[in-house]
Amino acid sequence: MQSVRDRLEAVLSRLADRAIDEKVYTKLYIEAARAAADAADARRKAGVSLGPLDGVVVSIKDLFDVAGEPTRAGSLVFARAQPAARDAAIVRRLRQAGAVILGKTNMTEFAFTAIGDNLHYGTPGNATNASLIPGGSSSGAGVAVGEGSSEISIGSDTGGSVRIPASLNGIVGFKPTARRVPLAGAFPLSATLDSIGPLARSVVDCAIADAIMAGEEPTALQPIPLSGLRIGIPRGRPFDDTQAEVTAAFETCVSNFEQVGARVADLPIDDLIGEMRAATKRASIAAMEGAEVHADWLATGAPVPVDPHVSGPLARALTVPASVYIRTIRRRTELTAAMEKRLGAIDVLALPTVPMVAPSIAAMAGDEALRERTEGLLLRNTQVANQFDLCAISLPMPGTTLPSGLMLVARNGHDRRLLGIAAAVEALLRG
Repeated sequence: MQSVRDRLEAVLSRLADRAIDEKVYTKLYIEAARAAADAADARRKAGVSLGPLDGVVVSIKDLFDVAGEPTRAGSLVFARAQPAARDAAIVRRLRQAGAVILGKTNMTEFAFTAIGDNLHYGTPGNATNASLIPGGSSSGAGVAVGEGSSEISIGSDTGGSVRIPASLNGIVGFKPTARRVPLAGAFPLSATLDSIGPLARSVVDCAIADAIMAGEEPTALQPIPLSGLRIGIPRGRPFDDTQAEVTAAFETCVSNFEQVGARVADLPIDDLIGEMRAATKRASIAAMEGAEVHADWLATGAPVPVDPHVSGPLARALTVPASVYIRTIRRRTELTAAMEKRLGAIDVLALPTVPMVAPSIAAMAGDEALRERTEGLLLRNTQVANQFDLCAISLPMPGTTLPSGLMLVARNGHDRRLLGIAAAVEALLRG
């Protein structure tokens, strides 16, 4: 069996070869990672284990505090911020479980956009083709797992920021129920919508990382048989403007579910999506809460080195009255309860994670209207889980030329059951 140190050195060698043009990682903890790898090897030699994450190479989004250094959140604004006094809660738990933390991954500025580009630290090229967008905001996290430079990456998901890069890079990405994993030491975007989730090559690896970050004992994940399972298909808005090959791949998945005995039926949710859109017409919850996070520098009106795709929406949201925000949150509570009731009739929703495969970085940079439309499409399906306080997972969906994702969505708090269903679906799709 290859040692942890040998696996780590193979990764470090690859990263050294591209060090001049590194865009996936913003910081490498080379010596600390070597020490953690050696400790894991020593434990293995002595017949001791800290659990299933012991010796696994993990990267973390540049959103999480690491003691002794600033948390930049993808921005120059925080490049010289005060160093963090302690590790973020999830970083501490990962270390205690024996994870070898390789470094911090790149991200979109303040975790705000879905394309995956960063004006300051570069845009990580998609793991399958470096000329394509990686998806965001956990852009480096998705590419790192897709290219094999980390075995598990930890990202954040406010509107799809784990699942979008998972879909576009051909890997698994899990968004837990919000507040299941502690946010302490994670730079905020939206206290209401933020959640912390893993990206990995398998559902099992996501389940292990999720359990450890949630402070649970990671137990063996048992796939839940699909025979008799009730799968709802939210026909309507979530399928509009979907690329033909993504639609065809999804319909093949649905056919496979039916062949193994799953009970598949349409479950429209367009009315609830429409009402949520109406409730957030003035500004999204993420923009309004993000504007509060950044209010100090936004209010000065002084020039700041922030991507206008980020500063623009935040500045506009800052002008929204508090009464509008309060009513939006109140209405969200009502709509979340309605969605909970609607989903009581099924075990999971199934739909494409995003309605497309990755477009080119150049196209996004050269056409503002196309960029805006793409941003909206990338977020459209994934944000449903955040807005309605659900859990969701994206799995690689076979049948498209470039990677695409199948998303399964379950009710609030049904995380472990969702992971068990996802493990069975993963096995089915892998054939």
